[in-house]
Amino acid sequence: MKRVCMLALPEALASSVSIPLEMMSAADTIHGLRQHRRQRELQLDIVAEHIEPLPMTAGISLTPTTSIDQVAESNLVFIPALWGNPRAAVRRHAQMVDWLQQQYQRGATFCSVGTGSYFLAEAGLLDDRTATTHWRYFDDFSREYPRVNLQRKRFITHQDRLYCTGSVNAVRDVMLHFVEVLFDAQIADEVARHFTHELKRSFEALLLATDQKNSHHDEQIIKVQEWLQKHYAETINLTEVAKRFGLNSRTFNRRFRLAAGKTPMQYLQEVRVDQARELLKQSNLSIAEIAFAVAYQDVSYFTGLFKRLQGVTPNAYRRLVRNKVFNVHQEG
Repeated sequence: MKRVCMLALPEALASSVSIPLEMMSAADTIHGLRQHRRQRELQLDIVAEHIEPLPMTAGISLTPTTSIDQVAESNLVFIPALWGNPRAAVRRHAQMVDWLQQQYQRGATFCSVGTGSYFLAEAGLLDDRTATTHWRYFDDFSREYPRVNLQRKRFITHQDRLYCTGSVNAVRDVMLHFVEVLFDAQIADEVARHFTHELKRSFEALLLATDQKNSHHDEQIIKVQEWLQKHYAETINLTEVAKRFGLNSRTFNRRFRLAAGKTPMQYLQEVRVDQARELLKQSNLSIAEIAFAVAYQDVSYFTGLFKRLQGVTPNAYRRLVRNKVFNVHQEG
C-alpha cells in the first residue's frame, strides 16, 4: 500500500489540501470498483505537526489524521499553499522542514502548491533545481533562495521527484498525472471527467507526460497552444490565430517551431488526432462522425493523417484499444 500525505498548516488554503485528497480518494475508489475489491491501494493521511484542529483560510477548521512523528516513510507528499507571509510560516515550522528533508532522503515525491514551495526551498531540496511558486512572490522567492532555478512563466515544474505548481488550479493537472502514474490512464481519464469541465486534460497536464527537455518557456506560444487545445474542433486559420496573439505569420511560425519543435499546423493535427483517439476509445461514433468532431470533413484525409501519426488506421486503433480494455477487465 502506498502512502500519500497531505500536509496541513495553519492559515493554509483548505482547497490546496482537499483537492489532492478528494482526487486521490476518487481514483482509489474507482480502482477498487474496477478490480471488484474493497481493499484500498492508497493510505491517505492529513499530516500536521500535532493532531489538533487547525485554522485554515475562510474560517475553515481541519483536523489532521496523524502527526509527522508518526510517519516514517511516505510515497507522495503534498505541501499546501499558504495565505500571508510564507517566509514567516517557514520560520514557525522548522520541524516540518526537517521532516521534509528526511522524507525526500527516504524516496518520497513532493508536490508543492503555490507558496508551499517555500518549504521545499528552505529544506534545500530546490537548490540548483527547477521550481515555481505563486506569481505574487516571484521576486521575494528569488531573493530568499537565489540558488533555485525559478520559472516565472510556468505554472507547473518538475525535476527529481519535486513538483511545484503556481496555483491551486494547476494542482488539478498534476493530480491527473499522479493518478495515471499510481493507477493507469483510464482511471486518470475517469477522474478528469468527475473533477474537470473538459474531457481532454489541459496542456499543462500534457507537459507532465513528456520529458522536461520537451517543454518550453515561451509564454506567448504556450497561450497559443492552450487556445488550439480549446478550439481544435473549429475551422482554424493559423494566420488569423497569429494576429489574435499579436504576431505576424513569419514570427509566429518561427517562434512556434523554436518553442515546440514543430509547425503550428503539425501541432494542431496532433491535437486533433489525440482527441480522435479518445473518441475511438470511449465512444461508438463512426469514423466519419469522429473525423467531423475534430474538424475534418474529408474522411479519407482524416484516415490518412491518423495512420501517418499513429501507425494504424482509426478502425485498427479502435480494435486494438477495445481488445486491451476487454482483456484488462477479464483479468480483473
